[in-house]
Amino acid sequence: MRPLTQAVVLATLSAAAALIPSLASAQDAGLDSMHEQRREGGRVCMSDHFHYGTGNGSSKKAALADAIGSWQSFTDFEYGGSWARWNRSASKQVKYGSAASGFSADVSSRPCR
Repeated sequence: MRPLTQAVVLATLSAAAALIPSLASAQDAGLDSMHEQRREGGRVCMSDHFHYGTGNGSSKKAALADAIGSWQSFTDFEYGGSWARWNRSASKQVKYGSAASGFSADVSSRPCR
């Protein structure tokens, strides 16, 4: 068996990349539709699907901001910016703990747009 040449490897990688949708097209394809949704007070929310975020900071306020940033980043990655606004999300929960930096925060909520 002969070793793979660089051209064969590149052609194989290019073919594989063509099969993987880009993040933007994945969001445009409506991945959010895999979760049940309902109207709630002028917004559309995921009915029973929660997202989570964790953060640390020298104060509870800083830990909360870090956790919300974590929640928003993951939600944006998975469903796009219209779903990634913590202030629009539903069923918010926040729990605080202690961390080496001072405080930790864990947040969860159902994404809404």
